[in-house]
Parts: sequence; structure tokens; C-alpha cells
Amino acid sequence: MTKTHIVHAFDKDLEKVKALLLEMGGLVENQLSLSVRAVVSRDAVLGEKVRKTDRRINELEQKINEKSVRLLALRQPMAQDLRIIVAVMKAASNLERIGDYAKNVAKRSSVLARFPPVGSAANTLARMNDLVLQMIVDVLDAFIGNDVPAAEDVRLRDEDVDLMHNSLFRELLTYMMEDPRNISPCMHLLFIAKNIERSGDHIVQIAEQIHYLVEGKFPEQRRPKGDRTSTMVVEMTREN
Repeated sequence: MTKTHIVHAFDKDLEKVKALLLEMGGLVENQLSLSVRAVVSRDAVLGEKVRKTDRRINELEQKINEKSVRLLALRQPMAQDLRIIVAVMKAASNLERIGDYAKNVAKRSSVLARFPPVGSAANTLARMNDLVLQMIVDVLDAFIGNDVPAAEDVRLRDEDVDLMHNSLFRELLTYMMEDPRNISPCMHLLFIAKNIERSGDHIVQIAEQIHYLVEGKFPEQRRPKGDRTSTMVVEMTREN
């Protein structure tokens, strides 16, 4: 078997794995979109559909890992070829976690449907989710194109998601202090917001894998991290 044939076979197998990753990414994007739509539209049936579809995401991750391990064992790649396979497996893991977050969001749609809407929180969640959805599309494009500048752009945009999360966190705490009846729905909305924010973090990890794939090292500059919810305090004001 000639060296040229071996390289061609490796490239062909690798393209199949990348295709699975894109399929997985598209499904994750759709799941996250539908899960938030279920919350905003108060559609428990749609939420249940999202939960059931999560199994397909897990199956794709398993298939990607199996094919990647097979490539490592049979082709014994070196240098960038090895980094590609490692990056694909890590990206699949990150996408699987985002799929889990989408499922968690969908679970809460049936509970929230039993409560009246809390201000404009649902719409804010939708806008926050739109940012994350676009980040998924862009990071996958950057992955396939080995585009480090595009990956860095995605990495920096996560701060916008963090800042929106901070704002919504503060707003929901205020609603809970104003009326104890808001506590249950607001708690669920807070968990949803956190799931979306964490999805953004996993997209950032994929962007950093692209940098490692192309440059052989991770970004030296730490990305701006805007999430302040772990230390945020909302002071209660006493009425005279």
C-alpha cells in the first residue's frame, strides 16, 4: 500500500468524522432553539419533544468517538493530524453538554406553563439564546475552515452572553423580592438562564480547540469573563 493511498484513506475517514460533527452541531443548535421556544411559547408538548430527541445527540457523540479512536489506532497520526482528531472528540463532548443544557431547559417548560409570565424575562432569555445560537453556527464554520480569527471572534462574543445573564439575574432577583409568588417561576428562569450561559462557555472551549488545532497551542490571552452572578447582591429597600 503506497503512502499516498494511506494519506488519502485517512483524509477520507477524517472527513466522515467531521461530517458527523457538523450533523451533531446542527442538531444541538436546533435543540437549543426549540427548548427556549418551548419556554417562551409555554409549549410543554414541544419541550417533551426536545427531551426525547436528546438521545440522538448522545448517539452521534458515541459514533464520533468510536470512529476517532479507530483512526488513532489504525492510522497513528502525528502532529496536526493528531490534533484534528483530538479537537473533534473534544468538540463533540462540548456539543453533547450543550445538548444536555437544551434538555434541561425543555424540562422546565411544563412547569413554567403553570405560572403567569414574569415581566419580559422570557423574551430576554430568547435574545440571550439567539446570541448563543449564532455562536454555535460561527464556531462550527471556523472549525471546518481552520479559521483562528473567526474562532477568536466567537470566544470574545461570549462576554455579551455573560452581561445579558447578569442583567437577567438581577431582574429576576428583584421580582422575587417584590412578590413571593414569583419565587418558583423565577427560580426556574434563573436555571434556564444559567444553562444558556454555560452553553456559551462550551462554545468558547470549541473555539479554543480551533486555536490549538491550527497553532499547536491554546490562546495566551485570557478571554473577558463577564459573569458576575456568583457574587451579585441585590439590596432590599425599606419603605417608610
